[in-house]
Amino acid sequence: MMNKTDLQRKLYDLQDLKYRDMQIKIIPTIEPESVIGVRTPELKALAKEILKSGDYKEFLEELPHKYFDENQLHAFIISGLKDFNECMDELEIFLPYVNNWATCDQMSPKVFKKHREELLTHIKEWIKSDKTYTVRFGVGMLMEHFLDADYDTEYPEMVAKIKSEEYYVNMMIAWYFATALAKQYESILPFIEQKRLDYWTHNKAIQKSVESRRITDEQKEYLKSLKISAKIPER
Repeated sequence: MMNKTDLQRKLYDLQDLKYRDMQIKIIPTIEPESVIGVRTPELKALAKEILKSGDYKEFLEELPHKYFDENQLHAFIISGLKDFNECMDELEIFLPYVNNWATCDQMSPKVFKKHREELLTHIKEWIKSDKTYTVRFGVGMLMEHFLDADYDTEYPEMVAKIKSEEYYVNMMIAWYFATALAKQYESILPFIEQKRLDYWTHNKAIQKSVESRRITDEQKEYLKSLKISAKIPER
């Protein structure tokens, strides 16, 4: 594999300034000077090339990275690792360094599909973390892998119990429940009817559900009626 300097030079060769400026606007938690501006397909292609070479360990060990684009590349390399244990080991090392929603949400290891039981054990630990993007990643993986055939009512209970002041945690919780309503409507509806989520997350989940094409018009109207019009002061 190319050394760190050569890799950064390669990333700058792939730079798209308009894309960089757009990323800076939509990912406010990262320093603007850390963004090179490499488009996702280019980063995924580079990750695939590095994985194919088998020479990626040194790069994965170089934490923290200087550039956002290096974190993205790191996430895509982890997502492509075929050995579950290696993937999970590298992921556990990397998660504390994730500092934005894009790297968090675009990291999705393919190998997880074949190891759901082991994955669930890790998810239960991630959602207890004090790190924003570790929690967000855990909820994201629960949403991606456990809302269909492997769904259990235990899982939305786990998400509903997460209490956070972090916008990026609560947004993912809202996204989870909106997606869950589309896939497991009857099971998830009581969480909304009983107002199990905090005021903001409750309303955001309804908003995202109403925007979904997978929710019927009748369901949308009912969900709208469940919105909380004003925050109820805590007693």
